[in-house]
Amino acid sequence: MTQTSYDLSTALILTFNPREDHTQIAVYGRNKAMFLKRIRHSAEDLAPYGNFADQTEFRKEKVIEVLKENDIPLMDIKVVMGRGGLIKPVKSGIYIVNDAIKADLRNSELGEDVINLGGLVADALAADLPDAKAFIADPVVVDEYDELSRISGHPLFERKSIFHALNQKAVAREHAKSLGKKYEEMDLIVVNLGRGITVGAHRHGRVIDATQGYDGDGPFSPIGSGTLPMGDVVRACFSGEYTKEDMLKMVRGEGGLKAYLGTDSIYEVEKRILSGDKKAKLILDAMIYQVAKSVGFLSMAFPGTVDGILITGDIANDKYMVNSLLERVSKIAQVFIYPGDDELDALAMNGLMIMRGEAEVLNYK
Repeated sequence: MTQTSYDLSTALILTFNPREDHTQIAVYGRNKAMFLKRIRHSAEDLAPYGNFADQTEFRKEKVIEVLKENDIPLMDIKVVMGRGGLIKPVKSGIYIVNDAIKADLRNSELGEDVINLGGLVADALAADLPDAKAFIADPVVVDEYDELSRISGHPLFERKSIFHALNQKAVAREHAKSLGKKYEEMDLIVVNLGRGITVGAHRHGRVIDATQGYDGDGPFSPIGSGTLPMGDVVRACFSGEYTKEDMLKMVRGEGGLKAYLGTDSIYEVEKRILSGDKKAKLILDAMIYQVAKSVGFLSMAFPGTVDGILITGDIANDKYMVNSLLERVSKIAQVFIYPGDDELDALAMNGLMIMRGEAEVLNYK
């Protein structure tokens, strides 16, 4: 793609991160956030739409409405960064949203997910702005696996790379920079603790292996079941008691803490523990144990010692969760905590690299 020239003194970056019941947006200018907003969507708002892709125009209009209400100069928005979704496997980088990306986001082979709205709404927003272009960066399907990591145990099935690529890579780069090093020089394990949990092995700037919580792999999470006993899963599939949709909900959306305890809130679980609920403590401790096991498992992906273990995501703000994890994994390597779910900041960082001409913009095919 031909590099566009930007006036960094006036050009703004709009970042967009879709969630099931809300939309997160931020506007960045001169290297800092100047506006942040979480736009709530009620069940009634979303009821008319058959699937996530159908919400594109609705969410776009809500964003434009909020920007106008808050006097954000639309003509100054030059880059719209949407969180990348379930497209085909790609290498790490920044991609301009083209027809191929939009087609695959609407009809993903991996399934429907709210994250697919990232690129679709970014494109719709850019089309409504005077002189803006839409991009995605490090979508969840970034694939840098070693060939060894793809082997599952049966030739009919191949391990796929689906993880929190955007946040994991942004945190890894930030960590390396804080040490005066390059991301490409370091060996890191990054743990992303959120409603979904993924753990990645970052070997010299490439994620050569990772847990794949989206389709059931690695530790269970607040909403995902993680790795389940395969024989029992097969028998459940053919028991006649569950549909395909039921089984997929068990894997993601209705698994993990939600299945065991009826809530996906860590804070609710900890309230129960403080009130003496032994089952709540057992289940939360089991989730922490499984995350630690994944860290240990992925430490084997490196030929030598690991330079550090980075813990990030919303749940990295939780002291019980983090302290319990520290007790188990600090024997492997030094642990660094980067709390928060910083997709908007990570998207803005990639947008700034576009404006400065520091990153190649890739075309998706």
